[in-house]
Amino acid sequence: MWPLGTRKRCEANHHQKLEEEPDPAGSFLQCFELVLPWLTPQELSNVSLTSKSLYHISKSITLRRSSDASRSFEHLPIPFRSTVDNHPYAYFIYTPSQILPSFSLQFQRQAWGLGFPARPNNSICRLPVERLVLVDDSGRSVSGCDCNRCEDQAGCPCIGFDGLDVASECGSSCECGLECGNRSTQRGVSLRLKIVRDRRKGWGLCADQFIEEGQFVCEYAGEVLTTKEATNRQQKYDGLASSSSGHFTSALLVLREHLPSGKACLRINIDATRVGNVARFINHSCDGGNLSTKLVRSSGALLPRLCFFSSREIQENEELTFSYGEIRLRSNGLQCFCGSSCCFGTLPSEQT
Repeated sequence: MWPLGTRKRCEANHHQKLEEEPDPAGSFLQCFELVLPWLTPQELSNVSLTSKSLYHISKSITLRRSSDASRSFEHLPIPFRSTVDNHPYAYFIYTPSQILPSFSLQFQRQAWGLGFPARPNNSICRLPVERLVLVDDSGRSVSGCDCNRCEDQAGCPCIGFDGLDVASECGSSCECGLECGNRSTQRGVSLRLKIVRDRRKGWGLCADQFIEEGQFVCEYAGEVLTTKEATNRQQKYDGLASSSSGHFTSALLVLREHLPSGKACLRINIDATRVGNVARFINHSCDGGNLSTKLVRSSGALLPRLCFFSSREIQENEELTFSYGEIRLRSNGLQCFCGSSCCFGTLPSEQT
């Protein structure tokens, strides 16, 4: 089933073409230009075999897909680069921020590779988690700051560091907008990045420009799951990995935030395997990598976001990496190809 807007657009193009000149073949090709970007790579490949015209359309869609993994959700295109095999891109559904599984059901398919400029509405994907706000006893949203732009950041009550790995920003309950200086992690990717294919590691996220120490790179976006759902999915992913001889890899990340009391731990499960952003391509490095992670809480929001910052100066073309952790519970863990002098040989793993 295709989106209603796509079907209506095809019908409009068809009727307009018939009024201008009797060229039904050209009209149908215009419809295919709209429909084919909704197909998976396998479906697109099958269609390309049916005629020379559809082959050329499919090839154009593949080139456009490989030119920007973000589908214009980010400020800058994030291209795929592959010189080691015939994989032009990795297929997944893009979201610039965390979403709930119930909302991700609406993204069973996502247009990717349209032949005309399409600027997605970022607020659509940012809405679900933004609605998870803290409320007081009367049901009103917990108040944030009333700063206009938070230019005097020292006086903004939303700014704070609860520890080395936790920071606070303005959020949905504040008066300021995205241009606020205390919302640096909420404006998406603003650095030039690229996704490069490696013969052993597969895809990896790399810098496409010089990055200074301490710069925000991206957040880890995906579906926010309950622990039960995360466990079920990991069992499914383990089965897929076994049956594919290691060619399938998941992007399910488990975070544990220890609360100030020290008696409780908040667990957050983010799955970017099917729905995620460019952070799903960040590989592990046993030496800690060149990225540091920080949990960022937005004023009024219930859940924090995991954000990546450069831990040192990063050169252009350098791969972006971080440590997945220190625990290795599985004796048959995946082989690590980080190449660092302190490499353990296997990737970190634990029971989900």
